[in-house]
Amino acid sequence: MLQTVNVADLRPGMYVQKLLGPWMQHPFWRTSFLLDDERITELQDSGVGQVVVDLSRSELDGDRDSPEAPTPDAAGPVPAEPAAMSPSATDTDTEAEHRRVIVADGTVSLASEISRARRICDEGRDAVEAMFREVRLGRGVDAGHVMPLLDEITGSVDRHPTALVSVARLKDADSYTYLHSVAVSALMTMLARQLQLPDDQVRDAALGGLLHDMGKAMLPLDVLNKPGKLTEDEFAIVRQHPVHGERLLRDGGITQEAILHIARHHHEKVNGAGYPQRLSGTELPLLTRMSSICDVYDAITSNRPYKNGWDPAESLRRMASWEGHFDTTLMKAFVRSIGIYPVGALVRLSSDRLAVVVEQNPATLLAPRVRVFYSARQRKHVLMTDLDLATAGDRERIVGVESPEKWGFRDLEKVWLP
Repeated sequence: MLQTVNVADLRPGMYVQKLLGPWMQHPFWRTSFLLDDERITELQDSGVGQVVVDLSRSELDGDRDSPEAPTPDAAGPVPAEPAAMSPSATDTDTEAEHRRVIVADGTVSLASEISRARRICDEGRDAVEAMFREVRLGRGVDAGHVMPLLDEITGSVDRHPTALVSVARLKDADSYTYLHSVAVSALMTMLARQLQLPDDQVRDAALGGLLHDMGKAMLPLDVLNKPGKLTEDEFAIVRQHPVHGERLLRDGGITQEAILHIARHHHEKVNGAGYPQRLSGTELPLLTRMSSICDVYDAITSNRPYKNGWDPAESLRRMASWEGHFDTTLMKAFVRSIGIYPVGALVRLSSDRLAVVVEQNPATLLAPRVRVFYSARQRKHVLMTDLDLATAGDRERIVGVESPEKWGFRDLEKVWLP
């Protein structure tokens, strides 16, 4: 049950579903949260006049429908969420299920987050595509409409760091442009959390990732979606998308310089060999250097119109070998956040069996949980078995990364996806 409530009438235990008013002018990292005295004070000092309260998720003393409960504001009904992010009829059941599978460190299992991640990808693709469509129609970027999506993305990463990025990596070539933005936002959030950045920087990282490629909406579709190699002239057109992106975001009301810098400079390299301005080293702020890593990782692990994606573990190995491309300290932090062997990576075990990584192990990056499904020696499928390499000791360990294409494996995600 949703009700619009004046900030002056808020009480501890109410669950704020949405803040009303200009989205950039409040200090809150999340736009939905349970109220306590401190947050009520922050809200009353923030300039936000009204909020939407979800009584079904509130923790008020006594009967929620008692006379003490808030009544709908007379000024009007609860504003609708953007259509692309409207909650499904099963959201309440899904959230209840997630609350049941919380583990000791406050996160949830990969299996329990996958269904939520799939929904976020579907809705995120639609939301980003809608933004691109608005730009192509000459209507500009309204970043405020994606704030519910941003909350979904960061919430998923906080519940399980790699679930959403693992699902988003499976995009097909047709949806690449739109889901790439969702994936980079999730990767930026994950890396920012790994670096223990303050909440305002986490928020900028997530939003910068989500909006970093908006300039591509200005490119001709035949160039953007070309299945073959670009000509020099076509590549020159593509290289202008960061400049278009920064301008679109400024015109759309984005004022944070960190986000604008990501849009313009996410293709720069620390050695100065990138574009559009060949910036290098300390000329590149932290979030921009992070965006370069996240953008490239999702790009090379995804199927695109002109090539199939690489295996995630092989992608990390190649990225680490590109001297001068990335900030090495941030690259190491990125590997710690996603794992040396990311979820979905195909690995060879010391027993000469092949397995797919299904979960990271917090205790060690070298010993994830895997699903064994193939005998390399006998070249045949075997009964699928889950194995925690952290407890296997010397009996079983990873000895290398394998290429799914080499073995003729298609749809490898069917092995690891719940």
